[in-house]
Amino acid sequence: MEELIAKKYIKAMKKGSDIKTMQNIALIFSAISKSFNDKKFIQIMNNPDVTKNQKSDILLSAVKSVGSKEVENLIKLLIEHNRINIIPAIAEVMRKDITATSRKYDGVVYSDSDISKKVIKDLSNGLGKKFDSKISLKFIKNDFNGIKVDVEDLGVEISFSKTRINSQIIEHIVKAI
Repeated sequence: MEELIAKKYIKAMKKGSDIKTMQNIALIFSAISKSFNDKKFIQIMNNPDVTKNQKSDILLSAVKSVGSKEVENLIKLLIEHNRINIIPAIAEVMRKDITATSRKYDGVVYSDSDISKKVIKDLSNGLGKKFDSKISLKFIKNDFNGIKVDVEDLGVEISFSKTRINSQIIEHIVKAI
């Protein structure tokens, strides 16, 4: 539900802004959304004894140095309609929207064995060509027995399990006999 509401606010913001402005606004909302991980901050924002003006002062003082009227107006609007709690959703939807617009995606390669930077670069280039995008992959070593590539924002997950490949080879040999 929050995501749908956030999309409406972002749609309105996009009409009067270019991609660079939207990227700056996304950075601001991303920073503000990190405050929602603090229990004390959430208690203050959800406290009925704290007035809308006080909440406004708290949030506007956090973004005052940026000097963006768009951000200030959006925060005032969110406070007016008691929608402060969707700020993290706005930050996430903005990040996804900018990623889709710029067609630049980040992904992760998981494996239990080391993978060279060249292989990761080749995987990035191959996936980038396949999806007509620029994909940056980073390697994380974990206990996955094989290779798993995950580009979450693009909705792509590719995995090659050593165990599964070995069992398929054995099945194929048994069928051939």
